[in-house]
Amino acid sequence: MAEVQNNRYAVITGATSGIGYELAKLFAEDGYNLIIVARTEEDLQKRTGEFKQQYGIDVIPIAKDLFQPQAAFELYNEIKSRNLLIDILVNDAGQGQYGLFVESDIQRQLDIIQLNISSLTTLTYLFLTDMVARNEGKILQLASIASQLPGPWQAVYHGTKAYVLSFTEALIPELKDSAVTVTALQPGATDTDFFNKAEMQDSKILDTKLSDPVQVARDGYEPLMKGDDKIVSGFKNKVMVGMSNIMPEKTVAAQMDKMQRPRDDDEEKNKK
Repeated sequence: MAEVQNNRYAVITGATSGIGYELAKLFAEDGYNLIIVARTEEDLQKRTGEFKQQYGIDVIPIAKDLFQPQAAFELYNEIKSRNLLIDILVNDAGQGQYGLFVESDIQRQLDIIQLNISSLTTLTYLFLTDMVARNEGKILQLASIASQLPGPWQAVYHGTKAYVLSFTEALIPELKDSAVTVTALQPGATDTDFFNKAEMQDSKILDTKLSDPVQVARDGYEPLMKGDDKIVSGFKNKVMVGMSNIMPEKTVAAQMDKMQRPRDDDEEKNKK
């Protein structure tokens, strides 16, 4: 276990499960104090006790619903009021919604845009401004290979991740003369609760081998700490992104449609 980093903290949204939780453990192992953010107080208290006991660090749980437009501002203001030095920001919180866009609930889709884009942008702006003023700090943005692939059956989610990647890539040259770095992590389909929250239990993508969130977190952590621009997690995902860059967009979209559409009745019967 590394020496605790005194007053330095890593802020991690979506820190109680999945990739965010695994990243939190990596920071804790390296002695970073944590500010963990999620919607559910019970989950936050459970993880707080776990991290404190196992790693001997300070852990501050903050319950915020980043689907709400003012929540990101409230989160930043609460952290600032504690006079803590935020060395690292991890924008992990994000959700999707499965189904044909025209058959979806538009309010749910707008909520996803709020969470995946607006709250992420707000937190990036607020904490990045402080980091630039100090000329130190790191930000990890959870993009996805979805950021580079059209997403039938998840049109809005893929669109939001394309924003995250493009936004991050634009910030990198803006920060080139500073010691502040921004890194995009691009996992593929990962074995987390994402699919339940997105109501994707019937998608064919669940018939493929899902990535391990432990490995995804490790794939992102080292590049973040080195200040790399971005990392695609997993060989299979690197191949998929590479092929998408040379194949016609229409072909890629058709392949993604085939991969993500619901299982048909015959497939369901064969699985039983």
